[in-house]
Amino acid sequence: MEHGQRSNIVVGLFIILVGTGLLVAQIFPDSLAFINLKEHWPLLVIGAGVFLLLMGLLTSTPDLAIPALNVGGIGGILYWQNITGNWESWAYIWTLIPGFVGLGVIISGLLAGQTRKALHDGSRAILVSMILFAIFGSLLGGGQFSGLLWPAILIGAGLMILLGPLFRPR
Repeated sequence: MEHGQRSNIVVGLFIILVGTGLLVAQIFPDSLAFINLKEHWPLLVIGAGVFLLLMGLLTSTPDLAIPALNVGGIGGILYWQNITGNWESWAYIWTLIPGFVGLGVIISGLLAGQTRKALHDGSRAILVSMILFAIFGSLLGGGQFSGLLWPAILIGAGLMILLGPLFRPR
């Protein structure tokens, strides 16, 4: 089966599932009452990330893991912020986005069989994200992150220096 045909099947099945859900909601209004979108709307963003990841897996397009992890990670941030009401955390929490990209690079590389290069590139993005999060979080987050995060960053940097040659692309 060709790549385009698999993509059409995945998108078609997704549209059928959404249509079925909307039809059930119209016929049986109380059946979906447990879903409270006023409080849990970020789950739709996380769901979009999961959909992208599944589409990448089903269509043999491992590079879709990168935007999938990015969208899903941002959905996770939005979910946490929506539950806690801590919307001011955007001042520093945006620094996690390069880490989501790094995770996507690692998963994409694992799926494509390029483990060494993916671990090398993805771990660098995650380390940069951790450093940025520590800097901005300790400056703009009221100092709540400065105690625990710096030791973790130092440990991560030391591990990258020690284990870096193992994952360096040849």
